[in-house]
Amino acid sequence: MKRLLPLACFLPALLMGLVALGLTGGYAVNVTPSLERGIYKASTASPSRGDIVGFCLDGAGVHLAAERAYLAPGSCTSGLRPLLKYLAGMPGDVVTVTPDGILCGPAAGPRCLWPVKALPVDSQGRPLPPSLLHDGVIPAGQALVLTAHPGGFDSRYFGLVPLAGLTTYTPFFMTGGR
Repeated sequence: MKRLLPLACFLPALLMGLVALGLTGGYAVNVTPSLERGIYKASTASPSRGDIVGFCLDGAGVHLAAERAYLAPGSCTSGLRPLLKYLAGMPGDVVTVTPDGILCGPAAGPRCLWPVKALPVDSQGRPLPPSLLHDGVIPAGQALVLTAHPGGFDSRYFGLVPLAGLTTYTPFFMTGGR
């Protein structure tokens, strides 16, 4: 028991240090309910549908994320830390926004329902902008990134992201919770 105490004290400090590093060094730390909490390791694999991907937010959403502190300061050119999300849609996939969530997948294949909807307000009751996600085909070079968490900050609020800016991540050390 005495040997576990130093480890229990050290782990939170280690995690906070890694959070401060953002996605540098090939590792990313997730402490939000968007994905399972833990440490993720960058992979050289090309991103494919269903993968966990990391990326820097650019364009729409940067101002909102910074203003409301949705993202901590970090290594991205925006000055914010990168996000981790699921790659839900690839170029050519059909996206349909339904009352039950977001339906996405190949036009000629099975499509996956993400049971999340754009919310009118965030967790602190502040109004959110209208969703930038609309029905249609994902254009070349773009990707849909989502989380299964109803309150997640994802493509519902900042739209599609550049496929070329995505890095695939795999779980490295999970803490067992969301």
